[in-house]
Amino acid sequence: MATHQAAPGERAGLNTRSRLKDRYAGLVSGRRTKWAVLLLWLLLVGVGGSLAGKLGDVQDNDPATWLPASAQSTQAVELAEEHFADKDSSSAVVVYARGDGLTDADLGKIDADRTALAGESGVGEVAAPAVSEDGKAAFLTVPLRTHPSDNKVLADGVDETRATAEDGAAEGLDVRIAGEAGNIADYDEIYAGMDGALLGAALAVVTILLLLTYRSPVLWLIPLTAVFLASQVASGVVYLLAEYAGLVVNGQSAYILLILSVGVGTDYALLLIARYREELYRHEDRHEAMAVAVRRSLPAIAASAATVGIATLCLVFGSMNSTQGLGPVVAIGVVVVFLAMTSMLPALLVILGRWPFWPYVPRHEPGADAAAPAKAGVWTRVAGLVGRRPRAVWAVAAAALAALALGTMTVETGQTQEEQFTKTVDSVEGQELLAAHFPAGSSAPAEVYVRDGGADDALRAVQDVSGVQSAEAAGSRGGWTRVTAVLGDAPDTSAAKDTVERMRDALDGAGGEAADAVVGGRTAVLLDTADAQADEEMLLIPLILGVVLVMLVLLLRALVAPLVLLASVVLSYAAAVGAAALLFQALGYPRIDRGLLLFGFLFLVALGVDYTIFLMTRVREEVRARGHREGVLTGLTVTGGVITSAGVVLAATFCVLALVPTVTSLQQGLLVAVGVLLDTFLVRSLLVPALALHLGPRVWWPGRLEAAAERPAGDPVSPARADVGV
Repeated sequence: MATHQAAPGERAGLNTRSRLKDRYAGLVSGRRTKWAVLLLWLLLVGVGGSLAGKLGDVQDNDPATWLPASAQSTQAVELAEEHFADKDSSSAVVVYARGDGLTDADLGKIDADRTALAGESGVGEVAAPAVSEDGKAAFLTVPLRTHPSDNKVLADGVDETRATAEDGAAEGLDVRIAGEAGNIADYDEIYAGMDGALLGAALAVVTILLLLTYRSPVLWLIPLTAVFLASQVASGVVYLLAEYAGLVVNGQSAYILLILSVGVGTDYALLLIARYREELYRHEDRHEAMAVAVRRSLPAIAASAATVGIATLCLVFGSMNSTQGLGPVVAIGVVVVFLAMTSMLPALLVILGRWPFWPYVPRHEPGADAAAPAKAGVWTRVAGLVGRRPRAVWAVAAAALAALALGTMTVETGQTQEEQFTKTVDSVEGQELLAAHFPAGSSAPAEVYVRDGGADDALRAVQDVSGVQSAEAAGSRGGWTRVTAVLGDAPDTSAAKDTVERMRDALDGAGGEAADAVVGGRTAVLLDTADAQADEEMLLIPLILGVVLVMLVLLLRALVAPLVLLASVVLSYAAAVGAAALLFQALGYPRIDRGLLLFGFLFLVALGVDYTIFLMTRVREEVRARGHREGVLTGLTVTGGVITSAGVVLAATFCVLALVPTVTSLQQGLLVAVGVLLDTFLVRSLLVPALALHLGPRVWWPGRLEAAAERPAGDPVSPARADVGV
């Protein structure tokens, strides 16, 4: 077999990396330095923990602030703030309804509420109540004060408005708070305190799975403690960036940070502890065992963290502020848990010694083989199956994934407000009352901003648009006129978005200054959001794939293997979307938010490739020691248990998102969980190793690997190159 001769420069680079790994491993597991490492982390936790609780104070859950500056709806917000005193304000729609018709007493209360709310809102006057033609409902539009960095200001305003409207309401009078402010307040109420609940639930799930994995009453506490402390530090860092550097953080990115920190951190802990247990059989000194475990597992864990971190940072090239903010938030979480799991966790384990593994304490066994713990069991049988018929195995696995991918044809986008929650909320019930008694778009009319000279032309153009129930000039200031248009359809429906598109087309063709008008409002925000998400998919999906491919090439020093692995991950993503879509249909939530596709792609490709990285780095190590066929099967056997445990832990952790009573959170959790399980049990366990065996040593092209026994004399294995894997 042809050999790979390392060039002098390459050998120097390998030796340098080897020395760095040795020094780092010695630092985190040294007899004295382990205490310094632990002390440093305790200081970080002391600072980060005090800041983590403030993360909710800097969340911005208003979709209008997430859009790019080029969007018409964003320009409309800026004009409203500059000329119409709408800065830092949001409208609540107070809906009153009585099934048998509003009474004179009801109408008198509504007028009294208007007077009271005008004094409380602190933003502007409250317009006269609108009464439905059937006389059964009325509503007030109340402008409320908001604050860009304190959601409690708007939430308190909504609570005060609700208290005023409900106070003294006669029996049978239904009072609801709808509109933009009501919707934002409902989201804030849902997310309030959710960080702690999600973290507690995730830790509880991980606790159960670690107990089942380790079968030890003590060992599970160590990685769980390290993961919890790391999540607090990560949340503290994100808070500082949001407060002082303008990082956009919303409820979604905040809970993803927590879930990802717990899930990914536990995965890294499982991999490190598995390698440490192996080395404890080989080394009498636990410090030496940990040094070797860190040195040999560090490349794979670092490659995983780098892949996820860099892939998520690609989101900064997105057009939406919320997308741009999510990338750094996730990257920070991954970097912090990586550092914690490769420094704080090793220090804790070495300080505590072997006893936490009780009752299955690994004792020193001279001559112990890395594969010895896995010589019998389910993964030996799986490896045997793959080894006997690799072509049939990968063909069946690929066919199963392709069949699941057909479910993507059932995906429906265009989630409406009433489809966004898994429980009943006030803003949805209020919108339903409005739709029953008024034109459905009454609660959130479209807003047109046009220069005064084009106001008349713009008004005529809008009035002639199909789907517009009524339009009128609502004031002129600073050379700009605001035209409000009530749509015939609910503001979050596809029909309403189509009407806004027709309005924009009509204005473009109106000529003169009317052609420069911009259309804003809630429906325009939703339309511009969907358009921005589609543009982001076209840009970010190829970019993320490119990053993952480059990372795999650098890690494996090959071209064929990375291309095969990337194709397997993409196929797995398509299968996950298809399977999840069918699951959503069964649960009664068939429609998804368009952003779920990019979210799922990012996390399933970045996280899904993790398990393949963990497998293939160990396979590479074993191939150099045993030859291609035996190396692939040994790598599968040795890593099978720990990587499967890691996948189950990550999937279960994301399922915790179902606790958030929003459909998007439920769908995010289920999509990632399904994708991770497919990667764990089909892609990593069957498809990838079977393809590696079917392709043979060509999978490492243009590099070449060979067993030590097959290597000619004088061409020793470089320790730096052999010490790669989980």
